[in-house]
Amino acid sequence: MSSLLPAGFADMARFPALSRRLRLGVVGGGRIAGTQAIAARLSDHWDVVAGALSSRPEDARERAAAFFIDPQRSYASFEAMAHAEAARDDGVDAVMITTPNHLHFAAVEAFLKAGIPVLCDKPLTNELDEARGLVALAEQTGEVFGVSYVMSCYPMVRQAQALVRAGEVGVINQIHVEFMQDWMVPETAGQAPHEQWRLDPKRSGATSTVGDIGTHAAHLAQFVSGLTLTDLRADFHVCGHPKTLEDTAFMMTRYQGEVPGTLLATRLAPGNRGGLRVRIFGSEGGIEWDMENAERLKLARFGHPDQIFTRGQGHGITAAVERFTRTGRGFPEGLIEAWANLYTEFAMAVALRQDGLERPQGWLGLPEVRDGAAGVAFVDAAVRSSVSGAWVEVETVA
Repeated sequence: MSSLLPAGFADMARFPALSRRLRLGVVGGGRIAGTQAIAARLSDHWDVVAGALSSRPEDARERAAAFFIDPQRSYASFEAMAHAEAARDDGVDAVMITTPNHLHFAAVEAFLKAGIPVLCDKPLTNELDEARGLVALAEQTGEVFGVSYVMSCYPMVRQAQALVRAGEVGVINQIHVEFMQDWMVPETAGQAPHEQWRLDPKRSGATSTVGDIGTHAAHLAQFVSGLTLTDLRADFHVCGHPKTLEDTAFMMTRYQGEVPGTLLATRLAPGNRGGLRVRIFGSEGGIEWDMENAERLKLARFGHPDQIFTRGQGHGITAAVERFTRTGRGFPEGLIEAWANLYTEFAMAVALRQDGLERPQGWLGLPEVRDGAAGVAFVDAAVRSSVSGAWVEVETVA
């Protein structure tokens, strides 16, 4: 089998072209699956070739046609798909797992045991023990295991991380992150099939808002700061019409080194659609990024004029961040391109695995299984704190 990666591939200024497009399978046929398929194709590293898109055969075939999947590679279960694709010479190189939360564990387990890498939606699982089980299984199989914390794949988030690591804000002394949306304001919110399960404890787990967007916020704060979330105190609320699970959560947080912070997550904030915002302050200055203005990053060093970084080549953007740029400065990129960045790094990780090569240190920032498990530990701690009203420790996932 020929190598996927070219010689001398680990250039921090670019991602290499592979010798062929990788073959991607889709598990779960909802809206986010379509979004990720578009992004995977945009990365120019993947072709979507197989899917288990519904447990109902007729729906599975209909959805497969929309993905341009050969009917012979449309499956009515992920177990059947894992078995069949692992036996094919042209089987999938990896799969995306985009099912409701309660199915993640079984789906991931089936594909990892079949020797097929996975990229799983977050939260990784509904139960912390299951998350620990997937960490152990990933280590046992050695397969690539990505997790879809896509917000970390915006170029300006990578630039923010680089600036913090370079000491531009000094010693971090506080971290604030929020994710505010407004789609649950109407009483009819949650009636669409792709939203109903998010308010169903049997499928969504013990949380709705915290497990979905709160985990993005928690991961982003740690990704940019480089500090691990250690403790939190959480209050869950239903601020609008009655619901089975929370629509809002307010948290006090603490990171390693006793660094304090806050984390807010709500779907009842009119005027906020993608209101993910992170602010990190330190002894020398602060850094701020807002997803609704995703191409701009503010660095404020105390006593100096503010600096505004914008996505593009040059102008203070690091070479590792430039790899994620597809259009010139001033020609906007957004969430689909961030997803494509995630699928680019996932492709590089899969190619390294298939070529039998070690991953160069610092070459990829792909969120992986331990990041996913840390997100489940965050949700678990938030639930325990909301019940007890006390500060609780965020468990470490070994």
